[in-house]
Amino acid sequence: MTDPAYVLITILVCALCTQVTRWLPFLLFGGKKEVPRLVRYLGAILPAAIMAVLVVYCLKGITPLAYPYGLPELISVAAVVALHLWKGNTLASIALGTVCYMILVQMVF
Repeated sequence: MTDPAYVLITILVCALCTQVTRWLPFLLFGGKKEVPRLVRYLGAILPAAIMAVLVVYCLKGITPLAYPYGLPELISVAAVVALHLWKGNTLASIALGTVCYMILVQMVF
């Protein structure tokens, strides 16, 4: 399975798929063409929906009846929300939440 030709073909297929997915929107909607209403709607609604799914995914493993009762996760979520409301910077909020969670899990709980 680690034949060099197999690895090269796999890399080329991955690169081709990546490029096609990046070019396709420009080919379909580029130039003076009007973007369909459905695509505009999905572009507006999907980022929030994806974030909600990610939050649920991250918090699904909490066991509120066993130590540490989900405290690291909940404290980290509170830190993310507070920083995001204060600064409005998504990247900083995510970074702080990750650092906060790792410190709590590794050093506190």
